[in-house]
Amino acid sequence: MIDSPTTFAVPRLSNLGMRTIKHVLALTAASFLAAATLTASPAHAAPAYRADCPVPPAADVKRARQDAIDKPARGADAISGLRIGHVPKGFTYGQVQVAKRKGAMTEYSYLWSDERNDVNPRHRSLRVQVICGSKVTDLAGLKRLRLDEGAFRGVEAKTTKLGDRTVLVRLTDGALGSGRLVGWVEPGGTVVTVLASEPLVRDLAKIVRGVRPA
Repeated sequence: MIDSPTTFAVPRLSNLGMRTIKHVLALTAASFLAAATLTASPAHAAPAYRADCPVPPAADVKRARQDAIDKPARGADAISGLRIGHVPKGFTYGQVQVAKRKGAMTEYSYLWSDERNDVNPRHRSLRVQVICGSKVTDLAGLKRLRLDEGAFRGVEAKTTKLGDRTVLVRLTDGALGSGRLVGWVEPGGTVVTVLASEPLVRDLAKIVRGVRPA
């Protein structure tokens, strides 16, 4: 469990196991919810993002188009313009993904995964995503936002505090695998989501606190 004095309950999902690294990147419309708990961490100030949202460099766009796999996986600087201060140990593979939608919106993410089979309940997977140009300014807007991967639209989500951030959290299953998805909006309009598989749920608060502009 995430060390914290505050707990809220959400429905528990059936454990369908985790998918492979390429499949985990795809989002399906179907997600089934049931009971679980997520605990918020002690307050820690989170730095505000600059107005210029992290933009994928040409090299990352190219690797995303090629479905290239990083072995070993990248570290804290996996996403250009962002620093992920806490990346849990034990990952083997990594993959960058860039999705450009109509208008100026860009989804830029990195996925870490281990070598365990996707049906193994101990399979470890983490994805951090930055969304730029969405025009979202608050959590209500994030709930309505259409995304290629990791949306809160049309599913049950709770609002809580992780560190100094107010975030949305939902359970995931199906194409996203069994775990938790956390999302928030920085003052400059940068949207960030963090998807952690079940074995990494206890690290979620620490991961979220460590996400900051590079």
